[in-house]
Amino acid sequence: MIRVIVFLVAVGVLALAAAWLADRPGDVTITWLRWRIDTSVMVLMSAVIAVTVIAVVLWSFIRALMRSPDILALFFRNRRGARGYQAISRGLVAVGSGDVRAARKFAHEVERIAPGEPLALMLAAQTAQLTGDRAAAEEAFRTMAARPDTKIFGLRGLYVEAQRREDMAAAQAYAEEAAKSAPSLAWAGQAVLEFRCAGGDWTGALAALDSNQKHGLVDKPTYRRQRAVLLTARALEIADSERERARALALEAVKLAPSLVPAAALAARLLVDAQEYRKAGRLLESSWKTNPHPDLADAYAHLRPGESARERLTRVETLARQTPGHVESALAVARAALDAREFSVAHMALKPWLAGPTQRVAELMAELEALEHGNEGRAREWMTRALHAPRDPAWTADGFVSERWMPVSPVSGRLDAVQWKVPLADLTQGAGRDADTRPVIDALPTDARPPAPAAPPKPKEQPVVVAEPPPTAAPSARRRARPEPGSRPEAVIPLVHVPDDPGPEPEPAPEPEPPADAPRRLRLFK
Repeated sequence: MIRVIVFLVAVGVLALAAAWLADRPGDVTITWLRWRIDTSVMVLMSAVIAVTVIAVVLWSFIRALMRSPDILALFFRNRRGARGYQAISRGLVAVGSGDVRAARKFAHEVERIAPGEPLALMLAAQTAQLTGDRAAAEEAFRTMAARPDTKIFGLRGLYVEAQRREDMAAAQAYAEEAAKSAPSLAWAGQAVLEFRCAGGDWTGALAALDSNQKHGLVDKPTYRRQRAVLLTARALEIADSERERARALALEAVKLAPSLVPAAALAARLLVDAQEYRKAGRLLESSWKTNPHPDLADAYAHLRPGESARERLTRVETLARQTPGHVESALAVARAALDAREFSVAHMALKPWLAGPTQRVAELMAELEALEHGNEGRAREWMTRALHAPRDPAWTADGFVSERWMPVSPVSGRLDAVQWKVPLADLTQGAGRDADTRPVIDALPTDARPPAPAAPPKPKEQPVVVAEPPPTAAPSARRRARPEPGSRPEAVIPLVHVPDDPGPEPEPAPEPEPPADAPRRLRLFK
């Protein structure tokens, strides 16, 4: 509306000016080279306007004629660009829908119309991957990695292709280069961290983790936990050669993650070596309140070298009183009481857990029956119950169990994947089963089950078996072996279970004692 009003006002002004000039025609005389022109002002202005228009039109025509090659080139370039864009769009849609024939057709068309364009290179790489041509895909990704505008995309593609052919060295190199070029890339930062952890480069892994935290790739709680894990791994590595440095790293790890049991156990052991017994005791008590664990109980029991078994029992009872009602407290007291031959104390500690005993509870009861009464029948009965009892927590990661804690999973290489929990408890619960009473192997598909062993394991062996403890550990002690600093854990084997395990059985009635002259029956377990 405003434009219409402005246009009408302008036309009215021009009409008034024309009328004003018409009412005042005036005379104009031009003398030039013996030529004399007499005319009016109105005619002269009309002639000037006409000449100006003709000159502008003529100049525009000449200019367009001179620029015609460039105009034609621009027209064909725009037309080719539109065709290339359309071909790229259709090619990407074909790749996404899995249409190999259409994807290959549009890729060839784009290569002919717009070679070297970023989207054209991307379509070529995607089409090569769709058709299974790994060499062509890598060539396209290398071309993209050599260009500044597509470098990150090319490195990402090369990283994926290196992983597919299981060339981890090349994959790490591409991830390192991508993280260096763009530190805020989440996939590159995480890949660098995992590769350095898998190679045991704990110092480099700490640097990568700090870089990820600096660029906002991890939140603060995750950063603190993962840094504590890496510090613990580094401390274990140098515990024999650099004790002062290892102790500082372990204490920092405990400060970052008080619930990290390996860090607390290692820090306490190094403090004991430095004869800082009180500080080690306070550290173990604080960690025990956060996360009761058999390794902490064992370290606390042996806090002062040279103590008798009764003194160790008194110390463990003090620790157990800080977490009353916890199964680890009862197990720690029972273990120390058996070592001290205080059988009544062991009975009192285990009594609340006999209604539904776990494997460790049943094994301790078997040992108690054998030591206190020499009743081999009752001991065998408890060992039989141990075979069918619910499993105790263990160091577990990705379906594998390890005797020792590890900073990364031996299966997937994930940092801080090894957790203290019942093996495969998540899978069992997800299948709608009772994790405490049903065999763990039932939660796995039939084709994923490991082969059954040739013979049932001995009672002293856990159904979830891992590497044997060091030969120096006393068989009667049955406590977890303390990991040697800097040593790597033994190979982890898949979970196995007793074949055709029927589940927990009710406690059988005690058998009558045979006459003294009756022949001895064959022992089931030695």
